[in-house]
Amino acid sequence: MVARDGDGWLLCDCGNKHWGLNGAAGILLVRGQQILLQHRAPWVHNGDTWGIPGGARDSHESVLEGAIREAVEETGVDPQLIQALHTFSDDHGNWRYDTVIARAGQDLIAHEVNDESHEVRWVDIDSVSDLNLHPSFAKTWPELKALIQTLQ
Repeated sequence: MVARDGDGWLLCDCGNKHWGLNGAAGILLVRGQQILLQHRAPWVHNGDTWGIPGGARDSHESVLEGAIREAVEETGVDPQLIQALHTFSDDHGNWRYDTVIARAGQDLIAHEVNDESHEVRWVDIDSVSDLNLHPSFAKTWPELKALIQTLQ
């Protein structure tokens, strides 16, 4: 097993505190007109909000590797049923969050794997904004939604 060296807080050039010494990555799984969202547990950073599976990247991981590892750890998805389409970067200078937009196979099953999640569910794209979204995800959601529509 490769050592995990990405866990930790970093103050970005924009003045915000972020998790992930090497940046962070998540996966936005799309199936038809729905995306997979995770209801974060209250005890995690920005808890009790909805977002995509993701977290700190390790120094040896590509964006795609980190995003898929986090999705497997948090939702138990089968990586063989995921097709990466595009990567969107929210760049803060010395830190960034990369969102891998990916198509999920019809047989892909996701569920809560650990105590970081209250719930994992497929949400209609047009209903995403109705949820209490993770602040960073809420900020990038309009751009991500537009990208999804061009990739369909």
